[in-house]
Parts: sequence; C-alpha cells; structure tokens
Amino acid sequence: MPVRWIASNATYANSFVYGNILIDAGVLPMAVEPYAAAIDTIVITHAHYDHIAHIKEIARLCSGAAVCIHEADAPGLLDDARSLSMVFGAHAPGIVPDTVLADGDRIGNLCVIHTPGHTPGGICLYNEAEKLLFSGDTVFTGGSFGRYDFPGGDRTALAASIERLSALEVEGLYPGHGEPVARGGGRHIAAAREALRLYG
Repeated sequence: MPVRWIASNATYANSFVYGNILIDAGVLPMAVEPYAAAIDTIVITHAHYDHIAHIKEIARLCSGAAVCIHEADAPGLLDDARSLSMVFGAHAPGIVPDTVLADGDRIGNLCVIHTPGHTPGGICLYNEAEKLLFSGDTVFTGGSFGRYDFPGGDRTALAASIERLSALEVEGLYPGHGEPVARGGGRHIAAAREALRLYG
C-alpha cells in the first residue's frame, strides 16, 4: 500500500496517509483535504503540539474520523503543559480521543508499538509484511532520535525503545520530522541506537 507523505515546515511535524489512516495532524487542514474522503482514522504518535495542532479541524474535515492516541499521552490533547503548546503560543486542542491505544493494538494492518522516551505515550506503527515503520519522534532518518529533555522524557526509556525497534525488519522509515526513506530504514535505526549510546 502506498504511503503519502504530507511534508510540513521546520516547526511542525510530517503527516502520512496510509490507506484510510492519517498519521499525525500538525499540518494545515488544506494539505490533508485531497485525502479527506478516504480517511476514517487519525493516529497521533504522541501529544506534542507540533503533531496535534490541527487535529480538531482535520477530524471534522475527514467527516468525524476517529482520533487514536496512546493512553499515556491522551491527557496531552487537553493539557497545555503536556502538549508543549505554550511554546508555540497556542493551547492544546481540547479534545478527548475516540480510542486510547496500548502496545500490541492493531489499526488496520499496522501494529502499535509503545516507544516511550520522547514522551511517556509515544508510539510507532509497524507493518511487518511491508517492512515499514512510522516512527513519530522516536527515531529519525539520518541516525538521529527524539529529544528526551522535555517534561515526561526519559533517556533510559528512549534507549530501550530504539533497541526494540532495531530488532525489526524495516525498509520504509517514515519519521515525524525530516525526509522519509523507502529503503534501508533499519540502517537509520541502527545509527540512531549507536548515536544515543555514544552521545545521547
């Protein structure tokens, strides 16, 4: 199944369309509009404002698509401090998710992998058959990884999360920031694991 990358600017996060699923909602609604009719589920990888800024408007645009987020990050949809929305001169979107997620849940043919460290409820989404991973802010292409110095961040947890991801077969890697890659994603994860070990 093709992945549609909706690139954002340097401040906000990428979004991706995968079948009927939109992953993250920091981009402007007009960028999602061409795909809106097909989207019935919105999955948030974590509750930082750059990933949730337009969730309310995008859910409405997608005819009331269900909003899903890990249970540990769900409060960030309501709380300015947890969402870091004040950094952006804004407020949390103030919505309650339709579904709270846990490790091992499935959304279509994507498996939810709980990857705390950047936030307590950060998740990645993995398709084993297609060897693709939507990695949120856990790990990025180029061998970098999400910050753990924000409230709720945890270096030890992040290292364990990246270690877990490194055991997966990953070709396509679709991160919350930066450019995705369609091949060799596992090498980027391995590089991030090593960088965190040496310099993190």
